[in-house]
Amino acid sequence: MFGVVFPNRSFPMDISSFTQIDPTHWLLDMNTFVGEAYDSIRELCIFLLNGLTLPPDKALAVYIQSPGSPFLYCGAVTVSRPSAVLTLSWPDPGGQMQLTAADSAPISAKIGVSVEDLNTLPSLDVAAEKRIEHLALKVGENLFNFMQSFCGVDGSKLVVPMDILDRWFKKFQERAKRDPDYLKGFAL
Repeated sequence: MFGVVFPNRSFPMDISSFTQIDPTHWLLDMNTFVGEAYDSIRELCIFLLNGLTLPPDKALAVYIQSPGSPFLYCGAVTVSRPSAVLTLSWPDPGGQMQLTAADSAPISAKIGVSVEDLNTLPSLDVAAEKRIEHLALKVGENLFNFMQSFCGVDGSKLVVPMDILDRWFKKFQERAKRDPDYLKGFAL
């Protein structure tokens, strides 16, 4: 039905690497893959296999879970978007570690995949939304800092020159042209 690859860390793995919980849910125990270094795995590529009969209103949703924490949604693939590279922002391990009955060891980190209704999922790529939000905040912070250096105070109001936005934008564009890595500094 699907396969996964951890970029620069694994060969393609098919559904047989996962434990099937029921007809629509699968789990990958990260302890068997990387042990306690699960948080060093930062990306996952999930893809639908050829011939998959996933209905157009369904998606394969990907979740991650650190030991003792709840599952956190990462993104999804659909028939119209058959593959995706998802960023794995592992949640902090829970304060109270859950223990297994067999050996009293902490439960390991897990990656969960489930078939879900497409219209119930918040976004197909959570990490992309976070990157865009982070980029917007960094650009806004850059503008604010630039404006602050030209501000005057008139009672309880900040006063800036009328052309401040034009000056900032021109400086921003020139810096981006001179230094290709400048804009990368705004990304996550």
